[in-house]
Amino acid sequence: MAPLGGVPGLVLLFSGKRKSGKDFVTEALQSRLGADVCAVLRLSGPLKEQYAQEHGLDFQRLLDASTYKEAYRRDMIRWGEEKRQADPGFFCRKIVEGVCQPVWLVSDTRRVSDIQWFQEAYGAVTQTVRVVATEESRQQRGWVFTPGVDDAESECGLDNFGTFDWVIENHGDEQRLEEQLEHLESGVFKASLNNDPSTLQHSLVQELETSGSCWLQKHCVTPGFLSSCRKQSQL
Repeated sequence: MAPLGGVPGLVLLFSGKRKSGKDFVTEALQSRLGADVCAVLRLSGPLKEQYAQEHGLDFQRLLDASTYKEAYRRDMIRWGEEKRQADPGFFCRKIVEGVCQPVWLVSDTRRVSDIQWFQEAYGAVTQTVRVVATEESRQQRGWVFTPGVDDAESECGLDNFGTFDWVIENHGDEQRLEEQLEHLESGVFKASLNNDPSTLQHSLVQELETSGSCWLQKHCVTPGFLSSCRKQSQL
């Protein structure tokens, strides 16, 4: 049974190594789709919030990419593992509460148990996205190998997962990344309509009004379907 909250048309579970660009990619995709259609969910959010409460720390500073967060990262990993061992779905349930957008982007999936929870809760609307980057690219973004962090399950838990539905290469080539984001955007749109044709009707009409007919061609949307969407959005 799915937890309380909206029923999504599509759930994308993003994963990748530190400094691979998971947050950048999910935020770029949300910007393309619109915040009214697409929600970015972070498993690390409720983890950091509860960890901060129990340890008397500044929650907001744990959310950014600061040295403050890095100083507590290893202990947060240990603490989070203890929570997950007691209840594998603890943090997953927290982040979906009250979410009403039809498309969900989970930006920091790290374990097989995370993927299993979403697959069991939402079934076929769940897809996986792996963001990859060379070590050189990650180092240019500030990554330094840290024992107890980069060799922990939080970083390595999906190394042998198998085949992901999508793979985004983020090696520093902006044009190549842009092409992949366009492809992913089209895939998100089509998958959402296939899973629940009503979820994106209103947003489709809004997008056409601002972007014109080229957007229809890009996403292979027929005039007949658009007319239907207009009628439904006015009900």
